[in-house]
Amino acid sequence: MGMKHVAVLMGGWSSERPVSLNSGHACAAALREAGYRVTEVDVGRDVADVLARLKPDVVFNALHGPFGEDGCVQGVLEILGLPYTHSGVLASSLAMNKARAKDVMKAAGIPVAESVLMHRLDVAKAHVMEPPYVVKPVAEGSSFGVLIVRADAPHPPQQLFAADWPYGEIVMVERYVAGRELTCGVMGDEALDIIELVTAEGHFYDYDQKYSPDGARHVIPAPLLPDVYQTVRMLAVRAHRALGCRGISRSDFRYDDRPDGTGALVCLEVNTQPGMTATSLVPDMAAHAGIDFPALMRWMVEDASCSR
Repeated sequence: MGMKHVAVLMGGWSSERPVSLNSGHACAAALREAGYRVTEVDVGRDVADVLARLKPDVVFNALHGPFGEDGCVQGVLEILGLPYTHSGVLASSLAMNKARAKDVMKAAGIPVAESVLMHRLDVAKAHVMEPPYVVKPVAEGSSFGVLIVRADAPHPPQQLFAADWPYGEIVMVERYVAGRELTCGVMGDEALDIIELVTAEGHFYDYDQKYSPDGARHVIPAPLLPDVYQTVRMLAVRAHRALGCRGISRSDFRYDDRPDGTGALVCLEVNTQPGMTATSLVPDMAAHAGIDFPALMRWMVEDASCSR
């Protein structure tokens, strides 16, 4: 049999290219440490030709954002008959579309924040819901293009009027759920432990907080009452299954346990391609469960398949 040859897909051309390159290099190094022969592939439009030439045993997908995370590259890999990591075509496509994913989660009994889809110009004219609320692109990852409208905002964000607004004409306006930021990974069909993200006071957990070493602190296990802890883990698995995810996913939650809060616990979204660097959330959860980074990579490669 010899050493398995793993092609690590990274880079690509979405706005999340830098994140993907970080993930890809970290995963490739850990895969080599785990004993695989590894080829790093900076993905271009010729990815099918490159992979047909390389003929790897397994494709490790470290792409983030549109094309890499939304079912497109998964479809290419299905056509090539190459086993790959993470979720398949449908789950990837569904999870990437925040509005459709919410419909499916809601139907599965998972609490989600109230939201509405509208043209960005209509959203820019007047408040479409009582502030505070959040305006999100329907299909971007990593908090790109997210606008938070505070309770005292006199009008909606005016950048929605911009001629060069890059995030699509239809946006999602979602009720802002105050409270604690929680995230829970699912590995196979098992929930990992929950991390609470603690940011500097008043900071939204944005792109910089996610990817800078002095960003948000990871508190694991999250300090929650046992029944809340188990509920979050149960909902993460339920979301993973409802969307049809495979391999590893990560669900993000908000929990409002302030003395005068609503007590709301909502699932914000499911990530089918969670970040995979040394400072990333899922590797942190795995480490807490006694699974080091190379062992996590090995599990993902051995879990890879087609028809996911």
